[in-house]
Amino acid sequence: MAAKKSPFFDTATTLGKIVAFFGISALCGVLAAGMLVPVAAIAKTGLTTGNNIVSALPSTFEKLPIPEPSNVLDSEGKLIATFYEQNRDPVDLEDISPYMRKAIVSVEDERFYEHSGIDPKGIARAVISNATSSSRSGASTLTQQYVNNLLVNNQILTGSDESTVSGSKDYSDKIRELKYAVAIEKEMSKDEILEGYLNLVLFSGREYGVQAAAQRFFSVDAKDLNLQQSAMLAGMVQLPNVYNPLKNPERSLDRRNKVLGNMYRTGAITKKEYDKAVKSDLGEDPSSSASGCMAAKDDGYFCDYITNLILKDKNFGKTKEDRENLLFRGGMTIKTTLNSALNKQAAKDAREAIDPNAKSNEDIYSSLVSVEPGTGNILTMAQNTTYAPKSEETGSRTFYNFAVESRLGGAGGFQGGSTMKPFTTLAWLDEGNHMYDKINAKKELFTAGDKWRASCLPGGQTYTAKWEPKNASRGFYRTMTVDTGLYWSINSATVQEAKKVDLCTIADYATKIGLIDQKPVGSEGPAPINPANPSFVIGTASVTPLAQAAAFATFANKGEYCEPRAITSVVDKDGTKYKVPKQNCSQQINPQYVADLNGTLKKIATNRVSKGQVAGPIAGKTGTNNGATSTWFVGYSTGISSAAWVGRLKGQGEEEKKNWLHGKMINDERAPKMVDSSTYAAPLWVDFMSKAVQQYERNSFGSVSKAPKPKPAPKPKEDDEDKEEDSKKEDSENEDSKESDDDKSEATGNGNGNGNGNGQNNSKPTTPAKPGDDSDD
Repeated sequence: MAAKKSPFFDTATTLGKIVAFFGISALCGVLAAGMLVPVAAIAKTGLTTGNNIVSALPSTFEKLPIPEPSNVLDSEGKLIATFYEQNRDPVDLEDISPYMRKAIVSVEDERFYEHSGIDPKGIARAVISNATSSSRSGASTLTQQYVNNLLVNNQILTGSDESTVSGSKDYSDKIRELKYAVAIEKEMSKDEILEGYLNLVLFSGREYGVQAAAQRFFSVDAKDLNLQQSAMLAGMVQLPNVYNPLKNPERSLDRRNKVLGNMYRTGAITKKEYDKAVKSDLGEDPSSSASGCMAAKDDGYFCDYITNLILKDKNFGKTKEDRENLLFRGGMTIKTTLNSALNKQAAKDAREAIDPNAKSNEDIYSSLVSVEPGTGNILTMAQNTTYAPKSEETGSRTFYNFAVESRLGGAGGFQGGSTMKPFTTLAWLDEGNHMYDKINAKKELFTAGDKWRASCLPGGQTYTAKWEPKNASRGFYRTMTVDTGLYWSINSATVQEAKKVDLCTIADYATKIGLIDQKPVGSEGPAPINPANPSFVIGTASVTPLAQAAAFATFANKGEYCEPRAITSVVDKDGTKYKVPKQNCSQQINPQYVADLNGTLKKIATNRVSKGQVAGPIAGKTGTNNGATSTWFVGYSTGISSAAWVGRLKGQGEEEKKNWLHGKMINDERAPKMVDSSTYAAPLWVDFMSKAVQQYERNSFGSVSKAPKPKPAPKPKEDDEDKEEDSKKEDSENEDSKESDDDKSEATGNGNGNGNGNGQNNSKPTTPAKPGDDSDD
């Protein structure tokens, strides 16, 4: 038969609870006063006396940094986005309303200014209440609560499995909390403890600290909280979700009025103040401060780019987890290069170019990116979609950033089309040639085994299979200047230039100013453009809009390339500065080559694209792949370079005619039979740049090399006069043919009269590599 347990030591009885309480109090002295610790709990610790329990604990603990949100700012210091796990904005005690201070003391620890961390009277009251009723009453002082919040914070930061959140503490946790509370009281003043507590405690959801709570529920600062607002917030601390006024207004109001009663009973407020406050309604005026890039609206994709840069940079932590902790808890201020006002305009123009809500626009998108020549600063990064999870109902939401490479959250680039042609021209100039030189662009077919100079490849050359880089207009299979070939973006002219130069020089120029093939054939990831297949000269490589804007900014900056740059400084809450990439510019192209190139690109932007809508000087290049699944205009002034792209994301494969945009429904209207850069991409660039160029410098691109004056022809002999006349007649016929073809190309360029030079064609390169871009645009 089991021995009968004495009621004095049976903790299941009221008497046993009281005896156990006072017994442990005697053992542990003041530190353990207030703890309802059964004898079994002492045995569990492996210690025999209260003094042993206390002395075994450290006298203090490391107080790890309190989590604070990180803020991303634009170039003018305007907030773009906030990152946090705990939304907290620490403030000094003097910046917290006196009503709030009184309210929290009245309801949580009315003898706060009388005790030394532990309140024996409160403990006695709680023990008797708990022993004589079914409800539970706490006795933790504000100091103890502050200690416990600090311990919980430490556990989160260190990833500890141990937890001392409310309801999960054992007796040793409680004793430890008591000892630390006494230690804290010796280190900090009462006001410092109160300030720490009000900045640390959870009020609701992810709102921690009184400043964040004041903004969340009343849209005011903590210093401006009135009496009834303070009472409501103070009442929430006990059970944040239960007393949330937005979810449970009746419970919140009842709790607030009890706090007001406490304040009146303890003399914190007068009867008049109480009567007025208790009759008021809750008066909530909520505001939100969402965490992350979804709250950044039009700046969401730039925000996402910043996030990826930080999470992949070991300057912000050894592991990804370390870097995430720093971003979401480290209180960093991240200053960036973004012109957010201009970016808002870019997003607006991108949506107007390709309506994200049009039913016909499934898998048709637009992107607009701007870079500052001379610095590399990214000024805009916008697209026609909303930064949010993709919805089944609409294609207007995506996390894909069309502007950047896959590893940084991007779509992985798009075929560049004829935006690649200036690099062939640079190689042409590099080898001592000129823009006014004539090129024979008559050749339509390259047979298998044709040799191409490529010094960087084995044997110093490469070969093609059968290749027909066709022009859209038959009239351009003729001799013309390099300038004319580039101006009208003639495939046969570019290919003939490339045939006469080193393909490796062409590829090298692209690589030196940041153009990397994001989807190279035979490679698992991005790689420098490969000159082994000559079709690359008319735009087979997939490049990103950001890389395009930065590369063409080199042409705006006399051949000096600046790496794209998004972050200017990072400082955490303690003033620690983090290393960020500095401005990195280097001369990559001979300034005279650039000036000569700009002579042609200026005419393209001014005469064919802007037509007086964008203040100059401006320059740029069109680009369209077969099927128009990727269309571009990349243009610039000396102050801003912008890449406008319109095309498909999933259906990029030009080999599938079902994806081609020619004659498709776009913006819920029938597109022209021949879609090219002039249909959507160039108008997008014009709409944006007509405003953007006004904010930045617009200087000269430099002087173009002039063609030498022809030497006077010797006076013909008498018997040569007939030959001279025949020659003049032939030249005249050639000139007439040129004018006729130019007129034809402008009229038939895209089927809507805008004219893009040579529109599209159906070139069928048969080289082993991926299909080329044989559009003349």
